[in-house]
Amino acid sequence: MAAGLSVVMIVRDEETSLAEALDSVSFADEIVVVDSGSRDGTVAIARERGAKVVMTEDWPGFGPQKNRALAQATRDWVLSIDADERVTPDLRGEILAIVSGSNPATHDAYDLPRLSSYCGRFMRHGGWWPDRVTRLFRRDKARFSDDLVHERVVVQGTTGLLAGKLLHHAFDDLEEVLRKVDAYSTASAKMMHARGKRGSLAAAILHGYWAFVRTYFFQGGFLDGRHGFMLAVSNAEGTYYRYAKLMLLDEKKG
Repeated sequence: MAAGLSVVMIVRDEETSLAEALDSVSFADEIVVVDSGSRDGTVAIARERGAKVVMTEDWPGFGPQKNRALAQATRDWVLSIDADERVTPDLRGEILAIVSGSNPATHDAYDLPRLSSYCGRFMRHGGWWPDRVTRLFRRDKARFSDDLVHERVVVQGTTGLLAGKLLHHAFDDLEEVLRKVDAYSTASAKMMHARGKRGSLAAAILHGYWAFVRTYFFQGGFLDGRHGFMLAVSNAEGTYYRYAKLMLLDEKKG
């Protein structure tokens, strides 16, 4: 393997956010962007910033698509980010220290504290902070799970924790919230169904209710004001639809 850092990203129709994301990782030795059929200026933006762009015609799900990007990486270390995420200067310094060897790595992978925004506000409660995500890892020690959505990095070795924040512009407005709730709940229901899980109306109601209570009360979402309430409702809605869609998949199979 070659020393240094590869950044891997999967994208589709991200022209409004991709440039800023790529600029935040311009310190990498190589950037790999795997595109799944963008119809806007995404590919051109990636190429303008020197990224290695790979085009795919199908969509196998988030986990498999990220493994496609990982297969294109050539450096010892890999940093995975999404188009709506930004590496802060503090995080950049920590990553460079590990990759360069000035601060020798003691782990095979590292979790990053991710600070996410919801409809224009960065959320520090409701289970959204600190949202520790595994994003920096040795290329030969990790891969992505094959989950259609909510994929994770599977590490063969130990995982440490960095202090610098990864900024995540998760939802710009409620329209985006609704689109993602619909898409993610559908993918989650399909995964659950494939694994033999079954749904019911009672399960949809109870799980949705608990998602709201957990987010708003137990995880302190109320401390984020009206945005915290909106987030709790979104979580409840996504959970309800996940189990309701699972129920309908069961009925179709029957």
